[in-house]
Amino acid sequence: MADRVTVIGWDGSPLTAAARSALAAATLVAGAAHHLALPEVPPTAERVRLGSVDLAARRIAAHRGTAVVLADGDPGFFGVVRTLRAPEHGLEVEVVPAVSSVAAAFARAGMPWDDARIVVAHQRTLRRAVNVCRAHPKVAVLTSPGAGPAELALLLDGVHRTFVICEALGTEREQVSVLTSDKAADHAWRDPNVVLVIGGGNSAAGWLMGHDTPAVRGWALPTEETGGRTGQDATLRAAQLARLGPRVGDLVWDIGCAGGTFSVEAARFGAAVIAVDTDPEACARTDAAARRAGVQLQTVPGRAPHVLESLPEPDVVRIGGGGVPVVTACTDRRPERIVAHAATRDEAEAIGAALADGGYDVECALLQTVGLDPDDWAERARSVVFLLSGRRA
Repeated sequence: MADRVTVIGWDGSPLTAAARSALAAATLVAGAAHHLALPEVPPTAERVRLGSVDLAARRIAAHRGTAVVLADGDPGFFGVVRTLRAPEHGLEVEVVPAVSSVAAAFARAGMPWDDARIVVAHQRTLRRAVNVCRAHPKVAVLTSPGAGPAELALLLDGVHRTFVICEALGTEREQVSVLTSDKAADHAWRDPNVVLVIGGGNSAAGWLMGHDTPAVRGWALPTEETGGRTGQDATLRAAQLARLGPRVGDLVWDIGCAGGTFSVEAARFGAAVIAVDTDPEACARTDAAARRAGVQLQTVPGRAPHVLESLPEPDVVRIGGGGVPVVTACTDRRPERIVAHAATRDEAEAIGAALADGGYDVECALLQTVGLDPDDWAERARSVVFLLSGRRA
């Protein structure tokens, strides 16, 4: 095992005295090509191109001598330090940090970033990164080959955002471009880059980085507290939210959004939401409810199941109407979970059969709620409904 491992962050500025001292003593230096070309790298040191960090970590673990790893930005912020310290490698490291690429990108844009969400986009996580960009007004995306600005723009189809694209930060080739998301797909961008995705509403600094504290405490709120004017029974909504569990990185379909109460609540959990309704006025009410609640969502007017064909892949789906044809169209898209409800047993049996035929484990419950006046305990309203939920088998 290497006698000493130092990880040095590099942001384009001159290396610190501590970094130069560590490099001078190094017998192995790992980094990208532009790192290994730095004049401070000893000519006698073994050089390792840092493609796979796991492979480099194994080389370092087998090396007898002093190793240095060079990495862009702050190597402890979505960087190589986590991999090098993983139990399978057993490396203890010293870190000489630098300004992170996210901090540098926001500095180039002249924007605060304590209210930003920060995500890493690989090919396997690109869709979830895009969902965060749909749901939040300020997101920094650390990109990778195959998951860059063009791919982000293509998957954000229908959602307007401003992109601040920072290429090769800290190098002589550094370039900062500002353009709308619909134009980003028309360019070829250099790696590495950081994309600031801005728009869709106002973000404000709070007491917790990257998160907004909801103005209203709780969930499955009364309709007037979600910002909607019309909506389903709050108890049914609570059960549907519990079954679906919307979360940051998810895309929720709300089919038959009506007044937008469910859509708003799903968005308050941090999920991206596409609300669908045949009635344009229902979509307008949902947009208004989202603005009042301070959340981001997208409304799509149209009749399901046909309008669903052009929508991006969902993680969870709430079906507020449309019956078996809509259920079947949703099971074909293979979301993790689906919830629906029915007013009659026959309708519930048909929906349950469609979920089962689509490869879902089905649960059904009969929910009955009675609203009471606490002054005289007189009945205000009664609701009886079948709740059906499906989990992808």
